[in-house]
Amino acid sequence: VSRQLKEEIRRGFAGLEDPLAGLLAMLESSSDWKGKGHSLGYYITSELQLWIKEHPAGPQSGIELKKLQARVLGILSQCPANLLDPLISIYQLHTADRNYLLEHVSHLYLKGSYKEAAILSMKLKLQPDQDVEKMCTPLLLQDKANVVEDYVGEYPELQSKLLQILDTWCEPSFNIRDITRPYQGLSRCKAEKFNRRTLSKLVFRLLDRFNVDPALCPNVINQRHLRTLNYLFYKRFVEKTMTEENWADHIQSTVGENRWLQGHLIQLLVRHCGECAAARWARHWGVPMDMLPPGLTEQLPEPHTQERIEEVTKADNYEDSKKKDYYQLPIPRENIHFLQTWEETLQCWEKVLQPGQVVGIDMEWKPSFGMVGKPRVALLQMAVKDEVFLLDLPRLLEQAEVEGEKEKLPRFMQKLYSDADITKLGYGMSGDLSSLAATCSALKDTEKQQHGVVDLLTVDKQEVDGLSPEHRHEERGVRQPEKGLSLLVQHVLGKPLDKTEQLSNWEKRPLREEQILYAASDAYCLLEIYERLCKDPESFGLSSDLRESLVQKRSIKPVTKKQLNKQEALSPSGQQCQGSKVEASRAPGAVSPREFSVVCDNMLQGLGRYLRCLGVDVRMLQNEDDHRKAAEIARQEGRVILTSGLPYQTLQSQVGEGRCFSVNCSEKAKEQALQVLKHFNVRVSPTDIFSRCQ
Repeated sequence: VSRQLKEEIRRGFAGLEDPLAGLLAMLESSSDWKGKGHSLGYYITSELQLWIKEHPAGPQSGIELKKLQARVLGILSQCPANLLDPLISIYQLHTADRNYLLEHVSHLYLKGSYKEAAILSMKLKLQPDQDVEKMCTPLLLQDKANVVEDYVGEYPELQSKLLQILDTWCEPSFNIRDITRPYQGLSRCKAEKFNRRTLSKLVFRLLDRFNVDPALCPNVINQRHLRTLNYLFYKRFVEKTMTEENWADHIQSTVGENRWLQGHLIQLLVRHCGECAAARWARHWGVPMDMLPPGLTEQLPEPHTQERIEEVTKADNYEDSKKKDYYQLPIPRENIHFLQTWEETLQCWEKVLQPGQVVGIDMEWKPSFGMVGKPRVALLQMAVKDEVFLLDLPRLLEQAEVEGEKEKLPRFMQKLYSDADITKLGYGMSGDLSSLAATCSALKDTEKQQHGVVDLLTVDKQEVDGLSPEHRHEERGVRQPEKGLSLLVQHVLGKPLDKTEQLSNWEKRPLREEQILYAASDAYCLLEIYERLCKDPESFGLSSDLRESLVQKRSIKPVTKKQLNKQEALSPSGQQCQGSKVEASRAPGAVSPREFSVVCDNMLQGLGRYLRCLGVDVRMLQNEDDHRKAAEIARQEGRVILTSGLPYQTLQSQVGEGRCFSVNCSEKAKEQALQVLKHFNVRVSPTDIFSRCQ
């Protein structure tokens, strides 16, 4: 606002006997302030707020103030959000009679102005005196879940109440129409989005955002666990890609002592294994006798029977004879070290931190199967020439806390990642570092401070399409459906990784021998790939200066939130773009949004719309579409799948690894988009924005 206008506004206030009444008279006789943006009415109101602070007058009589408050309440229901706070402050509405304010909000609600009623309630902090179900139901029907989240945001009791209500609506026997019926004819109603799937997704987002105990929502949690059970049976008996031990671990941790899940487990066992094997597993997991059908109780083995669960349930997913088909560790077993104390880790630090060292780094965590929270790293693998170190991270972090030395791990990791003389190899390192930060918050800025890092995922993107057919089928005869790192290992070293332990329970101790060998192989193969590519990059379609083009020598400078808001649409990685030559300054391996095509699962439609605004080629599943349709579209059109939660486990097995990405559903579309763009190294320029039809 110009200085002259400010002075004119202030002279006007000084000349009024009652500036508060004068402002109301102006607002009541004008309508320019009702639109969006900063109107003249907004500037005048803001200046009066400042002027009152600088010229405090004596207290206004209670009767006069009440009259002004009654008038301003009539304006609040029509004014834009930017006028609410100044008017509430000027007319001291927080001191007004609470019942009177509640009555006014109730009047707005009865008129059908549900969003306005909720926003005014938040501004006046009236939520504790309102019915959370009554206030939030019409907002959910209008697809305004963000307003609902903000409405309960500062009140833990209301958060719990809302979650319990939503969980009740997700009970299988509950009739959703009982909720929607009273709101027939509701304007801007999106009843088609008001279903168990959408509500379940909202529950998980709220549980994550507000850090509420999931036990508060048994219906939603049980349904998610049931989907996990179905998925585990699919992996074991249909896809045949999960070992028996691995499968049994996950079944036991998923079902526990939940009688409802035990009942469904018995049904699945009978369907997939037959009654005899179902009876054996029931005994093995200690399922109560009264849960079993009469036919099964007769087939239960005697308690003293020690025989192992037999071949009846065995899926032919893995045999020793097939080991020759997979990558084998070229080092003896005694060179794999499982480290559980800080004393044991000293030998690891000494070797890993040597100048000029090349280190293969990988991490493992227990699959979440779509449950709340980010995965926490359970095993950190570091491979150097002829040795692999497996760090039991939960045990080490617990020991460090007991000893009062929480900085041990962050100090080592920051020293490792910031040293440009040590080459760190990984595959999809961004995801690993994100999980590491969730495990140890002191490591949240590691990615911004890294030097000398080689992410072989970028090699994979450059190299796979450039391979000759001879390389692709080397010594294998037939193209195998390998994915991601396994496919890269096959292309470069001739044999793929054995991924049967990928979905293991990595938190369970002791680790099985198969898990130890798998974890060591995942890290050590990075050294062999890198060595082979550096020796002969041209034969893999790569440039001769491979290391120079791959090693990230400069760290990404941290930026303030204010700076990030200005530039994030142009450079989601957080690196500043200088001048107008954005297109020309794309980093090596970076792609433009026009070259990036995705298919968004139906729970990520907001993300799809946001990416389309940035110029990305987006297709979106509709609410009624089955998740598997995303895989069909991805294969037919060469798109990357963006999904979340449990569907990721199914979809990633149907396309090449690296072609399916799991998005954090608890974040807003903007943050999700930044995550996707950063992961796939997509750089957006000003010409990309709104370049596609919306």
